[in-house]
Formats: sequence, C-alpha cells, structure tokens
Amino acid sequence: MRPLHPIDFIFLNLEKRQQPMHVGGLFLFQIPENAPATFIQDLVADIRDSKSIPIPPFNNKLNGFFWDEDEEFDLDHHFRHIALPHPGRIRELLTYISQEHSALIDRAKPLWTCHIIEGIEGNRFAMYFKIHHAMVDGIAGMRLVEKSLSHDPHAKSIVPPWCVEGPRAKRLKQPKVSRVKGIMATLKGQLDSTPRVLYELSQTVLKDMGRNPDYVSSFQAPSSILNQRVSSSRRFAAQSFEFSRLSHIAKSLGVTINDIVLAICSGALREYLLVHNALPKKPLIAMVPASVRSDDSDMSNRITMILANLGTHKEDPLERLKIVRRSVLNAKERFKRMNSNQILNYSAFVYGAAGLNIASGFMPKRQAFNLVISNVPGPQEPLYWNGARLEALYPASIVLDGQALNITMTSYLDKLEVGLTACRNALPKMQNLLTHLEDEIQRFEAIVNQDAPKLQAVS
Repeated sequence: MRPLHPIDFIFLNLEKRQQPMHVGGLFLFQIPENAPATFIQDLVADIRDSKSIPIPPFNNKLNGFFWDEDEEFDLDHHFRHIALPHPGRIRELLTYISQEHSALIDRAKPLWTCHIIEGIEGNRFAMYFKIHHAMVDGIAGMRLVEKSLSHDPHAKSIVPPWCVEGPRAKRLKQPKVSRVKGIMATLKGQLDSTPRVLYELSQTVLKDMGRNPDYVSSFQAPSSILNQRVSSSRRFAAQSFEFSRLSHIAKSLGVTINDIVLAICSGALREYLLVHNALPKKPLIAMVPASVRSDDSDMSNRITMILANLGTHKEDPLERLKIVRRSVLNAKERFKRMNSNQILNYSAFVYGAAGLNIASGFMPKRQAFNLVISNVPGPQEPLYWNGARLEALYPASIVLDGQALNITMTSYLDKLEVGLTACRNALPKMQNLLTHLEDEIQRFEAIVNQDAPKLQAVS
C-alpha cells in the first residue's frame, strides 16, 4: 500500500461523468501475409494464458487515499476482444474508439482496459489501451505499451503490456526508506530553487508583461467555441502525415519542426472556426506541454507548459508562423535560465491560478488557453507484435470543461501521427480538422516551392 501522490489526487478529483480523466492510445497492426486464419485468436489466447504477473501500476486499485494491490486481479475485466462488422473501415474503428474513450473506468478495479479489435479492412487489427491519468501520463502510458512490442519481426513470445516492468515499477519496489529519501531530496530541490524563481517572476512582471510584445500572459486567450462546458460524449479522429513534408517546410523556412506543427495547427483551427463563423478577433492561445524530466523515469508528471500565440487573427500563413515562433522562443529563453525544479516552481506561480480556474470552473470565460497541442517524439524503428508490424499509433487524450479540444501528436518511423480528441456536442464535425491540416501543409508547400525570396522574412 502506498499513499496517493498529490498529482494522482488532483486527476482523480477532476473526474466526473462528463469529464473522464483517462488517456489512451490506438495501435494499428498489419497481420503477416502468411499468418494462419486464426492469428488474432491465437494472439488473444496467448495473452489470456500468459503466466506473467501484472506489475505496478497495472495491479494497483484505489483504497481510500492509497494505492493498494488488487489481490483479486481479474484479467477478463480489463482485457477485451471484439470484432468490427466485416469488413470494418477505419471510420467504424474510430467510432468504436470514440465510444470507449467516452466511458469511465470502474474505480473498484485497477484503472485501465485493453481492447483487441479485429475485422479491420486491409488485413489489419488494432489495440486500444486506456489508463487513468492518475496512474500514468499519456506518453508514458503509450511507452509502457511499446515496451511490450519487439524490434524483431520473428519474435513470438511477447509479454502482455501490463506485465512489462519499467522504471516506475522498479521504483515502487524500492524499500520505503529509499523512497522517503527521494521525496526529501525533491523537496530540498524545490526549496533551493526559490530565489531564482522569485528573480524570474520579477523579470516577468517588470519586463515581459509590460513591454515584450511576444510574451503570452495567462489572461490573453479569447473566448471561443473551443472553451465550452463539455458533455460525456467524445469524438476521436486520427490521421498520419509524412514527416518528410514537414521537415522540408521547416528546413526551407529555417524554423523547427515544432514551429511548423504549431503553425499548421493554427491554420487548420482558423479554417475550422471560419467555416462555423466562430473565429475570435483575438488570436487563439495554445498550451504546449514541455518536458523537464532529466532522467528516464515514467513516474508522475514532470512537465511544464508553454503558452503559444497561434496568430489565428492573421490570414497569411507566414505571418502566423512568425508569431508562433516568437512567442515560443520567448518562453524557451526564459526556461533556459532555470533548472527543472525552478521551471516547475515558476510555472506553479504563474499558471497556478489558471489551473485552479480550470478545476473549479469559477470563471468559465477567463481561460488561460484555448486548447492543448502536444507533440512528443516516438519510436524511429519498426515495432512488431507476434510478427504483426505496427503501422501507426495514435494518442487519445483528455478534454475538460472549458477545454473541448485536445490535439496530441507523436512520431513513428517517417510519419507524424495525429490524434484529435474533442467533445462531440461542443465541436460539430471536428474530424474536418484533419482535412484542414492537410490543406495547411499544402499551403506551406506551395510557399516554399514557389516563393523563395519571401522565406527570409521568417527567420
């Protein structure tokens, strides 16, 4: 038994019927050409018959203010095998994921489920894995699943994802004294960071907030249809984009991939809102999570946030890109002067009130940002599960009251994998954002291919 971490407690208390607090991943596999007709049934049987034992956090359930081991662990409660109507299109698969991502996880059991989904056109099958944010963050959860996959297409003995021991499980097995020492060291680091944090806060007030046009404050986001109260219904949409296209644009313009990703999202959001006659006069603000983790751990949440001005009030893609780039650089330059503890403390001071407002809903029209846009590097080598090649992996995330859209991206091989999660009722036809993303990529491609002299103005 171990006590709930404060972050665990926050995520658990944020959850309500219309606001599930789990993250997930959709993994799409290609069945081997010469595989038997019973390939998926054999895979499912191997998982059910596995003698591997679930490890933390997958065998932990809630017990008051503690995580306790589930001594009556029931795999059938967590592991499900379903088939789409044949032949199942990607549209039907995404509909199923939308429905499952809308459902709360039973708190009487460990807070995760895994679904094997067969019957997908193109001789494919999928795995959808969801886990409560109180147990693990989204990217760490996807990486735990990746650890159960293999780089060898001929490997046949695969440990189920919930039995793969990672750094977090090893830490939870440490003696209590070792864990206490780690907590005390963390607290000391937080206290030691205070003088630098106070200095940076004074600089923010005296310099950035007053005279720096690229500084994005936590009171700048306009009211928009993205910032409504959410229902319990979710819509999940996903698509892959060739990474080489984004790399070519970024190199031609002399900017980073992340700059281009944010600029493309900006253009897509602008078009979506124009279609619905809902584009605010002021630019949308995106919260961009940034990792400050200095080790290989997957425990807790070691992230801060950058507020990026998306420049959606500008029609010219290059003007939007300039605004995005300058606002992100401004935040990065500030963080370069601080270590990870200082960054976390600074973020707590600057954005604490905004986070409290999201949690309480006290001022629904005063949001610090309009949406979350997250982009995290993924595996660069092909992965396999019992010989089935992983074709794509799409992240599914959380939406909150006042934050009805989340754009989460990861990379896999030579592709950018985009997962959109939204409240179905708040944002009609949200899946059209994928078309707008493609349109915006094409706009930038036209610029870099036909208007070279203008590119110098970006950097």
